[in-house]
Amino acid sequence: MRHGNALGIVSRLVSGVALLLVAGALPWLSQRDPAASVLRARYAELEPTPEALAAVRAELGLDGGPVATSIRWWSGVLRGDLGTSWVSGGEIGPGVWNALGVSLTLTAFAAVVALVIVAAVVTPAALRVLRDRPQRGSGPVGVALTALPEFLLASTLLVVVAVQLQWLPPYGWSGLDTAILPALALGIPAGGLLGRLLADAVSGVTEERWVSVWLLAGARHRVILTGVLRRAAAAVVDQLGLVLIGVLGGAVAVEQVFAIPGLGRYLLGAANAQDLPALQAGILLMALAALVVGLLAGLARRVLRGGPLPPGALPPPPERRGDDRAARWTVGVALGLMTLMLALGLPRDPYTIAHPRLAPPSAELPFGADASGRDLLARVAHGTLGTLLPSVGIILAAIAVALLLAVLGETARGPAEIANATPPILAGVIIAALLGPSVGGAALAVLWVTWPPLTAHATALIDEANAMPHIRWLPVAGLSRLEIWARHVLPATIGPLLRHGMLRLPGVALALAALGFLGLGAQPPLPEWGLLLGEGIDYVERAPWTTLAPAAALVLTSVCAVALAGLRSRRTKRRSRPTARQEPPARANVG
Repeated sequence: MRHGNALGIVSRLVSGVALLLVAGALPWLSQRDPAASVLRARYAELEPTPEALAAVRAELGLDGGPVATSIRWWSGVLRGDLGTSWVSGGEIGPGVWNALGVSLTLTAFAAVVALVIVAAVVTPAALRVLRDRPQRGSGPVGVALTALPEFLLASTLLVVVAVQLQWLPPYGWSGLDTAILPALALGIPAGGLLGRLLADAVSGVTEERWVSVWLLAGARHRVILTGVLRRAAAAVVDQLGLVLIGVLGGAVAVEQVFAIPGLGRYLLGAANAQDLPALQAGILLMALAALVVGLLAGLARRVLRGGPLPPGALPPPPERRGDDRAARWTVGVALGLMTLMLALGLPRDPYTIAHPRLAPPSAELPFGADASGRDLLARVAHGTLGTLLPSVGIILAAIAVALLLAVLGETARGPAEIANATPPILAGVIIAALLGPSVGGAALAVLWVTWPPLTAHATALIDEANAMPHIRWLPVAGLSRLEIWARHVLPATIGPLLRHGMLRLPGVALALAALGFLGLGAQPPLPEWGLLLGEGIDYVERAPWTTLAPAAALVLTSVCAVALAGLRSRRTKRRSRPTARQEPPARANVG
């Protein structure tokens, strides 16, 4: 176990250094002269002549190349000096530390909101444990909350609460009142995701055999609920850490909407301006924050499990009981609505400007028209294929990467935490600098930030699968490690991992479209859902249908995807039963 902890620490340190080296080499890797960027920012009146560019390189020490620049910066960091901005010429330290403080405060408020949402989503499952009733999971509520796009939610809160009702300030960062709306925009989707994962974990734990043993032994339902919650929390605590890191590093859109001077906005501005020292300093602080949160999440996981899992510590997964009638009805209704939308919208032209600007919904235009006078039904329908197909491909690729890296155990934790701390927009900037703006580059950038939470989940699932009691007897039966993995560990892992991937499908679709809106992926006038949301935000007060149609399609897709993931096969395999000598796993489950 000490060896595993050492591997995890080394992995995190190596990943952080690698990320900093990539950031340090970005101006050279992008094949753009950093001296030209600095000249435009600081000496706009000068012509970019070879002499002027040479003078800038000599002034900033760029003539030594990326390696010399990185070494010089690292030596300053070790002395507590984060360097000087290439754009403003001022010290970086005060600004980046202030931005980090703002983001940490916003993350703390968002975490409070997320925990409230988690409690609301998990409470029905907890009440069913207390009343000894069958579990049903979190239902569509957690799915709908997960599907809410942060920047759309932020814009809606800004228009409705700040502008129309005038209850709270519309922008800035001056007190508690300015933190409420951005915390809601960030915390509600994060809480929906965590609540869904925890509620599903509670549903699975309640069917483990130790719960039945404790009930027969006369244990109080409150005691059983405590054990169930602790056992379920151990499976999702890694996701909590990754969500916190993701909120800290990925709040660029929300910070832009509310004009909050946080770290995500700071990093985006530095990357766009090619202010290398500022970019390095921001990524360094974010990597350190990811390292701290990852270590705390790992410690919490060990505490909740009561220590490392020895072989045979967990019971075999229970056979699923009950029917899937609600899930099948949900899938049927959602697919029916999607099919109807595609049948009515695909024959229409999504590009022709043939209607009045912002025309309201009518018999001719069921979804209304956008700000250019184009048919929104046609654009949403055509955007289904352009949004969902790449998103599904990214999810499947992320699951494949997660399974490969999860086998490495602690070695993969560092790259996962560091990659998750990278905002999708910043990842898109880096990929676009290397490969140029394209749909493929945007997909690669979103994959960059999609595989880390799936890897953490896959690692936890593999640990639990390996701890099942029948696994330790399989080598005695002559099965090789590859056969054990393919026939026993992988089947126990792939199902929950696919359901988790379906939960992230709406976020992946939105991230792809957001990169396209910023010029790093798909370009207008392509009818992509996220682009439609971005185009309609400015008109949400006077023409709410411009955002309602694509937002409803996104939520509908999320509910359908998760309901499909929840369906079980009619042909279930019987799992091996524990022997009479095996005891219920008290310490591993309830500590």
